[in-house]
Amino acid sequence: MKKIPFVSKEQIEEITKTYPTPFHIYDEAGIRKNAAAVRDAFSWNRGFREYFAVKATPNPRLIGILREYGCGTDCSSMTELMLSKAMGISGEEIMFSSNDTPAAEYVYADRIGATINLDDITHIDYLEKALGGRLPKTLSCRYNPGGVFTMSNGIMDNPGDAKFGMTTEQTIEAYRILQKKGVQRLGIHAFLASNTVTNEYYPKLAGQLFELAVRIKEETGAALSFINLSGGVGIPYTEEGEPNDIAVIGEGVRKEYERILIPAGLNDVAIYTEMGRFMLAPYGGLVTQAIHEKHTHKEYIGVDASAVNLMRPAMYGAYHHITVLGKEDAPADTVVDVTGSLCENNDKFAIDRKLPAVEMGDYLFIHDAGAHGFSMGYNYNGKLKSAELLLKEDGSVEQIRRPETPMDYFATLSDQGIYERIEREMQEVSGIRISNVL
Repeated sequence: MKKIPFVSKEQIEEITKTYPTPFHIYDEAGIRKNAAAVRDAFSWNRGFREYFAVKATPNPRLIGILREYGCGTDCSSMTELMLSKAMGISGEEIMFSSNDTPAAEYVYADRIGATINLDDITHIDYLEKALGGRLPKTLSCRYNPGGVFTMSNGIMDNPGDAKFGMTTEQTIEAYRILQKKGVQRLGIHAFLASNTVTNEYYPKLAGQLFELAVRIKEETGAALSFINLSGGVGIPYTEEGEPNDIAVIGEGVRKEYERILIPAGLNDVAIYTEMGRFMLAPYGGLVTQAIHEKHTHKEYIGVDASAVNLMRPAMYGAYHHITVLGKEDAPADTVVDVTGSLCENNDKFAIDRKLPAVEMGDYLFIHDAGAHGFSMGYNYNGKLKSAELLLKEDGSVEQIRRPETPMDYFATLSDQGIYERIEREMQEVSGIRISNVL
């Protein structure tokens, strides 16, 4: 499927008059269309809720759009819980799935009514002690069947090598314990494969969890109230792949529900999902400008973004498609590495990538950066995180996160004298303009 940017060269040239590159930009129209499709795909389930994975894109403006379509939040830390609470999200609208969790985070999650998803059987006692000898009325357990997860198109992932979740035996025993301790509403959660680009994944995962839910009921008497399919529904990062069809996926889960749960008397189980990548990745891009070229042992194009802005290529060797704006139909007849300025050789957005001839000043649109893009950024080399912009449905642009400044970077220093001297230096730095040096 051809990757087409949701912004044109002309739009970016106008936007950069106000917001200099690099920046992340998100497509409101695309986000809304996709959120509605997810809601509709699971509308057959009365209790369905998508819990958007905050870690994917922790921006309240974007989360607020998803909220309009019934989404809650999936949180994994104190700060994500705090963000949700500040947005007016609380109670069962929040799923708290963490691991190696500090006691204070459990206490806060309980205080705001979030549904806590326990990663290990030992966390039952840990949570009970943290809460002063009691447990919440609602709890979930994270399940890991181990082994290798396979489907018709081969090996998808290796749950047995993952640090998350409980074994089958531990999971069943956990429900026995939780029932004895008076927990009234129980659920289960599992994540067995990442970024699957197949309509088979969710239905197969659902089938496994539904069968386990029946077994739990038979062996412990616990009737689960909800089953959380978590994330794992992915997107095609290359042009060769075809996107998942969420309507087909929802229908596949429905068939498994009717085949397994309803005959077992579990006909009112709510289905939850936590799809960060599927919800937002295709609807965000990183826009950067070519500022250097280098002709040595290889051909290089240097841009003003770096792994600070999008670290997936550096961290995983992940592919992100790149469009040279204004040259969408030009032949891709040059082979280059597209690099950032970090003092690390893995700071490359593309290696041996065929692109149209890139001229200095060209804008590059790096696709599918709407999830796990900005949020994974960091400050190595003293680099600063960029702005986030929203391309609104009416074509206007809203800044939904300003870029970091040097004073943000130095704000946590204990030496106030250094901070004040740097603050004075900022006046000198702010006087430097591109026109002065180019």
